[in-house]
Amino acid sequence: MARLLSRLGRFSARHRWAVLISWLLAVAVLAVVALSGMKFGDGGFDVPGTLSSEAMSVLDEEFPPDDSDVGSLQLVIQNPDGDIVDAEAMTSIADALAEVRDIDGVESVSDPFDQTRPYISEDLSTAVATVSVDNSADAEAATERLAEVAHTLRADGLNAEVGGSLGEGVPEILGPSEIVGAALAFLVLLITFGSLVAAGANMFTALIGVAVGILGVLAFSAVTPIGSLTPILAVMLGLAVGIDYTLFILARFRTELREGRGLHSAIGVAVGTAGSAVIFAGATVIIALTGLTVVGIPFLGEMGLAAAFAVAIAVLMALTLVPALLSFMGARALSRRDRKLVGADVTEKNGFIAGWARFVTRRRALSLLGGTALLVVAAVPLMSMQTALTMPGGEDPDSTQRAAYEIVADKFGDGAQDPLVVLVRSDNVQTVLSRVVDNLAELDNVDLVIPAAVTDDGDTAMLTVMSKYGPLDSRTTDLVHDIRAEDGEISGAQLLVTGATAIGLDSDEQLQSALMLYIALIVGLSLVLMVILFRSLLIPLVATAGFLLSLGAGLGATVAIFQWGWLDVIVQAPQGNPLLSLLPIVVTGILFGLAMDYQVFLVSRMHEAHERGLTPLDAVRAGFRHSAVVVVAAAAIMAAVFGGFAMSHSSLVGSIAMALTVGVIADAFIVRMILVPAALSLMGKAAWWIPKWLDRVLPTIDVEGAGLDPQPAPRPENAPVAAREAVGVGR
Repeated sequence: MARLLSRLGRFSARHRWAVLISWLLAVAVLAVVALSGMKFGDGGFDVPGTLSSEAMSVLDEEFPPDDSDVGSLQLVIQNPDGDIVDAEAMTSIADALAEVRDIDGVESVSDPFDQTRPYISEDLSTAVATVSVDNSADAEAATERLAEVAHTLRADGLNAEVGGSLGEGVPEILGPSEIVGAALAFLVLLITFGSLVAAGANMFTALIGVAVGILGVLAFSAVTPIGSLTPILAVMLGLAVGIDYTLFILARFRTELREGRGLHSAIGVAVGTAGSAVIFAGATVIIALTGLTVVGIPFLGEMGLAAAFAVAIAVLMALTLVPALLSFMGARALSRRDRKLVGADVTEKNGFIAGWARFVTRRRALSLLGGTALLVVAAVPLMSMQTALTMPGGEDPDSTQRAAYEIVADKFGDGAQDPLVVLVRSDNVQTVLSRVVDNLAELDNVDLVIPAAVTDDGDTAMLTVMSKYGPLDSRTTDLVHDIRAEDGEISGAQLLVTGATAIGLDSDEQLQSALMLYIALIVGLSLVLMVILFRSLLIPLVATAGFLLSLGAGLGATVAIFQWGWLDVIVQAPQGNPLLSLLPIVVTGILFGLAMDYQVFLVSRMHEAHERGLTPLDAVRAGFRHSAVVVVAAAAIMAAVFGGFAMSHSSLVGSIAMALTVGVIADAFIVRMILVPAALSLMGKAAWWIPKWLDRVLPTIDVEGAGLDPQPAPRPENAPVAAREAVGVGR
């Protein structure tokens, strides 16, 4: 592999203009296709295969929804000083409803005082009007106008809130906080390289890569519409790994230049060695992301494939565009100080990194126990994690939408807005319907059972079952199971349960059960890859154990921040809600891939040193000295990028990004900088042991460049001068 990649790097360097123009042309073409034809679907969290999803299919077949493309809002009105049927209050409400009917896009407005279908609470304090809005209308403008009507009602002495929503727009994923994160990443690059040219080239490559990745995803939507949330991970990961993969190759290129290699030779070695690590790291991330498809949840698989495509583009960029840019930069990739030292026989520095390596490997047991304890403590909040597919009433506890939801729940019952839909199927459903209704009404936690409709052929009936409790209450979950247990209790009658509440509960359970299968899949595949790469059985186990600790810390911090409400002054997204059900599985996949990135880059240099004949302890220290700075810089960049997204106003984006931010910091600064060197030094020779029979049957993947022409740097008396001339210093 190293030889093949080395030739690819040299080829790209020799044809630098062709490579650069090709990538820019790809951006232009994809932009035209995306902007002219991109399409978004409804982006619904559909989870097929669950009992409630199958029941929903039956419901749509037996009771087809009308063809009208209409959404709905609620205008919830209370009279704090008396009855809502007070003459003065009714006059204000009648005027308000007339004003609502004049809003552009409003199809109809229900009258809560209609004697045939009243919508007034038993204590006569609250009335609810349903507002139907054409989905082709300007949803934001209609909602704002309805909010203005509510404000007018408040001026008349009534309480008024607007409930419901007309669909979710695409979350903002490139706002001010994300730009600040990218700027911080550039600052880290500048500090790391000490060269504006190198830092600029690194950021340029990442931006071109994320442009190709996201435009490719949007261009694909012209063929098959995608969910509005699908591009989020593609942008977030494409930018982060694009910066990191370029950093890996640039750092190795700079090392080869300092040692006196010629320009094209340095490019070949950098792409052959660091490029091999990039391919392996990228493959691990792609495996983790594409693995989301096996969970069987379409929207999650779609997000994973889009992000995997963005990561694949980042890998291709690193292997082609980066060497082309390196040939343009030459010695300018080095800082001025480093240019003076090109080809010089510089003694290994006893700096902070070398001192840290000695400290950790000398106090290996203490370092291992201390770092593990710290991560375990950070993961403690994970024990109280709660998840939900959607948040009833909206995710913002301070919004008028949530206020309206809570008023209706208080006045009409917790289960009034999210009833269960029960389908009764029988050859002659009318003969069993009354007994089914009586049986369901006697179940614990049932507030009301309402027969809603019967099909024309008389074989299916629809019932509305209201729980005494809210959709996220465990007693409502018990009620769903109790209703399903009634299936078959009455001879010839089949019961199916669906509705938004049942779908949410079933989906949450399926996501939780799928998480273990998913972890087993990606961990198993990656363990095999690492055994092949490092020819070791223990190193992959250390890497996996470290990842699990990092994952616990990342999810624990997210629970504390988004569920418990810590950092509410800083975090802009709503807090205090259960975490989204999809968060653990998404974060697991992404963080596993990123953790393996750092493991590969760090341990491959240790393995390279061990293969050169160093003792296990010296190999750990030597590999750490060569790669720790790059790993720290890469993690700092990742944290800056993800940290920008963590400040998003969207709970979905913010919570995922926060978990990744903390997880990356924990993995790079504690697991890879403390636990891994401590564990490997503690294991000694055993860390690099593999059964001989297994070593013979495993394929060989050269990521350290053992098969490359070493082409030793010149070392005569005028070696520094000759080396500087070879890389273009002073030209």
